[in-house]
Amino acid sequence: MKKYFLLIPLILFGFSCQSKSQDNTKTPPRQDFAKGADISWLPQMEASGYTFYNDNGEAEDCFKILKDHGINSIRLRTWVNPSDDPFSGHCSKEETVAMAKRAKDWGMRVMIDFHYSDSWADPSKQRKPKAWEGLDFDQLKKALYDYTFDVMTALKEAGVTPEWVQLGNEIPTGMIYPEGHTDNWPQLAQLINAGYDAVKAVSPQTKIILHVDQGNNNERFRQWFDNAEKYGAKYDIIGMSYYPYWLEGKPDYTETIEDLGHNLIDMAQRYNKEVMVVEVGGEDDKPENTYNMLKAVIQKVKEVPDNKGLGVFYWEPEGARSWSRYPLNAWGADGRPTKALDAFLD
Repeated sequence: MKKYFLLIPLILFGFSCQSKSQDNTKTPPRQDFAKGADISWLPQMEASGYTFYNDNGEAEDCFKILKDHGINSIRLRTWVNPSDDPFSGHCSKEETVAMAKRAKDWGMRVMIDFHYSDSWADPSKQRKPKAWEGLDFDQLKKALYDYTFDVMTALKEAGVTPEWVQLGNEIPTGMIYPEGHTDNWPQLAQLINAGYDAVKAVSPQTKIILHVDQGNNNERFRQWFDNAEKYGAKYDIIGMSYYPYWLEGKPDYTETIEDLGHNLIDMAQRYNKEVMVVEVGGEDDKPENTYNMLKAVIQKVKEVPDNKGLGVFYWEPEGARSWSRYPLNAWGADGRPTKALDAFLD
């Protein structure tokens, strides 16, 4: 619009200046931007004797270290009937509630991620909880509702109100196979809505996230959320994962960051929803690159118009490779956070 002001007669100069000033006014950045971390491995790490050290090499509570690096929000996965395996177990209702209470005591906001499985759910697997096997579809919807309601009630009784809840984890092809596969969108939408209704029955103010991977892939997101709208799935926020490391060819983030930014803005405007990057991570042995990637992702989310970009969550930054064998953490072999985590500092 700016170039057209030069054509306005001088007699309208006062009006044009006023209009120009108004056009240049931007929405102030939100003060409650979520700088988050999923730290669901933490109870297992602590139980195994892993010691966390701060930047000065002093043993310290992981929550304190994270908070000192700008983290203000915690994401926790919850599984229906998990095993006690140290890497693929735990995350029961009881453990999730205890962790959420701990996060609240540190003054952090809480996101709960319902996997609707007994173990990992992601784009490659969405296994039905064993206790739900053999149920007909109406029974399955009731089981999902009752489980979600039960976890939310336990959190409420512990004094925790999650600010956000994810229904399913990375569900580009749906969840709770086979009934909730995207091959049958009407049923998937019903399962989503059962979870939505259960959350809102306990905590009406909690916002519901639907989460798809490959946040740089606009076509993937348009197809998925067009169907979500078509079949009446209820939600408040579009959640994305962004892992350049897991993309084909493992490109550097600089090759896809603009695509992420475009997709964030397109999702917010196309569906009139808020957006978040609920999972992000970079290589632990390239902390400088991961730091730069995180700064760029945070900036792209903050650039979403009308303050619809809510935040960014690192997935398991504390999950040191020496314990987890996971290469996309933000913790060094010395037990201290790497420079990557500094990206969350203002």
